[in-house]
Amino acid sequence: MLRLNRRMGIRELAEQAQTEIKAMTVAEALPKYGDADGDLVFVDVRDIREVEKSGTIKGAQHAPRGMIEFWFDPESPYHRDIYGDADKTYVLFCNAEWRSALCAKSLQDMGIGNVAQLFGGLPAWRDAGGPTEEKQRK
Repeated sequence: MLRLNRRMGIRELAEQAQTEIKAMTVAEALPKYGDADGDLVFVDVRDIREVEKSGTIKGAQHAPRGMIEFWFDPESPYHRDIYGDADKTYVLFCNAEWRSALCAKSLQDMGIGNVAQLFGGLPAWRDAGGPTEEKQRK
């Protein structure tokens, strides 16, 4: 059996990332939601099955954890134009903050500075009465 020389587990990795990224609380994000300026873009980084099962923030984009770097990188053949606006702040969220922290850290490491993590994720958004929507399988 192969034994890994584990230096850091996923919890520690996510916690370390959280010390190096920008975070936005729901209290900060909610008043800006739906602004005419539209400077916030909410991005759900969960797996599509989770989104279909439990819904998402109304109007949020979806960029799964496994593709987010490819979709944000303008030099990638998988780049999506929605993620290329320097005037927008991309607010990443998941369910328990770990994936969104890792995504935000990765994007910041790539030089994409206009990203933040939604502190508390989708559960905190729901608890605050933030608008959500169901997503149907395509």
